[in-house]
Amino acid sequence: MKKYLIAGLGNPGAEYENTRHNIGFKVLDALASASNIFFAADRYASAARFNLKGRQFILIKPSTYMNLSGKAVRYWLEQEKIIPENLLVITDDLALPYGTLRMRTKGSDGGHNGLKDIIATLNTQQFARIRFGIGSEFSKGQQIDYVLGEWNETELPALKEHITRAAEMTTSFALSGASNTMNKYNS
Repeated sequence: MKKYLIAGLGNPGAEYENTRHNIGFKVLDALASASNIFFAADRYASAARFNLKGRQFILIKPSTYMNLSGKAVRYWLEQEKIIPENLLVITDDLALPYGTLRMRTKGSDGGHNGLKDIIATLNTQQFARIRFGIGSEFSKGQQIDYVLGEWNETELPALKEHITRAAEMTTSFALSGASNTMNKYNS
């Protein structure tokens, strides 16, 4: 059975739960809920697993905080003997308008500290990621407050729909491949 490591990025702790920066955790929660599985604390992450059409999905929410996400990702790749081509990282992105979803199979960190740490730890940019647009509706110097802020009234109504679409992209990545997924979902 082919294995896939799906790493949703975020920060552990109740104070971060509903922040824009934790969208990776929210997408994994949606996948887990749809498959009736639950996360359990494990080494460097909360983890859950499910099988779908001959593929095994290993979902991790790193417990290392965003800036040290690479440690958890490397540990789980090695532990599960998964090749980087079967890694998918889900992260927030300020450079994309709210709700825009974009998959790439490689690339720079784009200024994202979680991606920066994963790239440095794995020593490669060659892994897939879904970038979930959170927009950039903040004043100069307010970036951290915005990213670590909770979703506002104008964002909340469509949030569940965007999360569901990101979850669909995740399963499509493993079942149909990155290029088919990019063709179908990149907005």
